[in-house]
Amino acid sequence: MLALSRKKDESIIINNNIEITVIEVKGDQVKIGITAPKSVPVYRKEVYEQIQESNKEAANSPGLDALKEL
Repeated sequence: MLALSRKKDESIIINNNIEITVIEVKGDQVKIGITAPKSVPVYRKEVYEQIQESNKEAANSPGLDALKEL
């Protein structure tokens, strides 16, 4: 993991097309802004993990076997 220090209104650039900016620091909470192409999905980690779990459950559902037989 790369750890960087940034102050309010400072940014980092990832892969020439994703910019992450520190918008606000309040106590132990940091508000960030993310600018990325529409083709790049951006999720909070807990939401991403829920999506992955739902996809695994859907892939293992009994109805999928019936579709494979068609």
